[in-house]
Amino acid sequence: MDRQDQHGRSRTRPAPARSRLPFVAAAAAAAAFVLTAGLATPLNPAPQRAAAEAAAEDDGKKTLTVAVAQSVDSLSPFIAQRLLSTSIHRLTYEYLTNYDPKDNHAVPAFATKWQPSADKLTWTYTIRSNSRWSDGKKATAQDAAWTFNKIMSKEGTATANSNFVTNFKKVTAPSPTQLVIELKKPQSTMAALDVPIVPKHVWEEVDDISKFNNDKDFPVVGNGPFVLTDFKVDQYVKLRANKNFWRGAPKFDELVFKTYKDQDAAVAALKKGEVSFVAGQPALTPAQANGLKGEPDVKVNNGPGRRFFALATNPGARTRDGKKFGDGHPALLDKRVRQALFLSVDRKAIVDKVFQGNAVEGAGYIPPRFSEYSWQPSAGQELGYDPQRAAKLLDEAGYEEKGGKRVGKDGKPLNLRILCHATDPNDKAVGKYLKEWWGDLGIGLKVNCLDDVSVPWYAGEYDLAFDGWSVNPDPDFVLGIHTCAALPEKAKESAATDNFICDKKYDELYEKQLAEYDPAKRAGLVKQMESWLYDSGYMNVIAYPNAVEAYRTDQIKSIATMPSAAGNIYGQDGYWSWWSAVPASGKTSSDSGSSTGVIIGIAVAAVVLAGGGALFALRRRSTADDRE
Repeated sequence: MDRQDQHGRSRTRPAPARSRLPFVAAAAAAAAFVLTAGLATPLNPAPQRAAAEAAAEDDGKKTLTVAVAQSVDSLSPFIAQRLLSTSIHRLTYEYLTNYDPKDNHAVPAFATKWQPSADKLTWTYTIRSNSRWSDGKKATAQDAAWTFNKIMSKEGTATANSNFVTNFKKVTAPSPTQLVIELKKPQSTMAALDVPIVPKHVWEEVDDISKFNNDKDFPVVGNGPFVLTDFKVDQYVKLRANKNFWRGAPKFDELVFKTYKDQDAAVAALKKGEVSFVAGQPALTPAQANGLKGEPDVKVNNGPGRRFFALATNPGARTRDGKKFGDGHPALLDKRVRQALFLSVDRKAIVDKVFQGNAVEGAGYIPPRFSEYSWQPSAGQELGYDPQRAAKLLDEAGYEEKGGKRVGKDGKPLNLRILCHATDPNDKAVGKYLKEWWGDLGIGLKVNCLDDVSVPWYAGEYDLAFDGWSVNPDPDFVLGIHTCAALPEKAKESAATDNFICDKKYDELYEKQLAEYDPAKRAGLVKQMESWLYDSGYMNVIAYPNAVEAYRTDQIKSIATMPSAAGNIYGQDGYWSWWSAVPASGKTSSDSGSSTGVIIGIAVAAVVLAGGGALFALRRRSTADDRE
């Protein structure tokens, strides 16, 4: 799934789930400074408008249209997990803090500052006084306290962000500008609480939040840089610029996410000028990117990504109280079988042939972009491509080869199923290789490609699945989805879990890293967790795909990547790309008959946020689709 990314969860289910010491971005040259002089920055929320912007406004409403392949799972911040959905929430609601697009450190957002008590058990946040909801009412600390308390109540509100509040003891708002969070024990992610703050006066009127998708009344009340104005399932999401946003209004008047189930059709729309931006599912294929490089007024961005592409095994679906459900193959309960499967996956071949070099070979759970937490197995630990070793492990597990087929002690052949996202060409391509490689071992494989993998995934009705998450600067969220606490309370219901992993040792490491404030010690604990995941065979991280995207330079003059020196535009840990985007003087995608173009704003280093010193956290998850 891809929760924040896919199931959306963006597993692909965003995401998004979602490192502390970020990538070191190259210093911006003077030329880049000139290009970005008209952009708003955190230190200069309301700069003078550049001449290009003024000229663009003269042409009427400026619309930036983004072609997306993923569907919205929910517009409710309490439920949504897919990358597209959580990206929309980043645009429409403020979080307590945000991430600096240059180096990922915590910067002010809804909170202007935050301070722990001496024992680190009480955190006091100063809430800004100049934030208003789009209906005109003032946004206050009471809204934040209500949001956190509602998640803590688990009244159908714990699906998306429960891991952030599990350790909360009490949340209060002594005044409109003061939020106080009391903890059960120290928590290192308090400057990285990736939770959208919702307006209390709107949401307290909702009868059943567990069934409310926030898609009935428009415009939706929010306090972010954009206001959600319209939504049609699998068609579009429309947002308009919030002219009263405290950091400064976006330069585009309207932002539209338009759904294309066929990625080639989305690329064709970019060529025609019908859309401004294409991100793919979740990236453009090498053939699509190469086909765009020669197009006039089109720029392809190929930067280090924040996602991983992986195989997840079903270790046996279960509820939090231990009730088993689903129909995962019992062979996968054996670690030797799981490791045998992964030993027969040629990661290098997939990077070379499927991604055609636009990815880095996978290993640990955290992408190398987050260097502080990135982990590599030792030489003796590595589960590299080794079919002979895989065959030996299968023999030891009791699955001997008879007539070219692996047969268990019950006499039945070993046949497996893998969930595949029908809209993701990478899933399909890798599925063909797995069928061949595992077939050579005597294992049968059915590649089950679906438009919505979340239904069988939540039901535990699968053996393996293509998985992926967008990882945030702080790894707490994507690590937390493998804890016992993330399991569903009832069979088949949605939950924070990725693939039903529950292990005492892993949980102990998770609790230790969460309570550790020393960055180096915490990173060491995170790497131990990655090592455990790798050895268990539950998660086989095949690759870290690049962010391969394309834009029209005749519609977008400049736009910020994250990291600002070289990174992604779509699916950022913040709203910097769409908030910073400056219209080109030509027609926008809302105009008819426009031709093509977008300039990738790698030079937009001026949008780098300078801010508070705490380092922080990640968010969301991604199922096979795009969890965040």
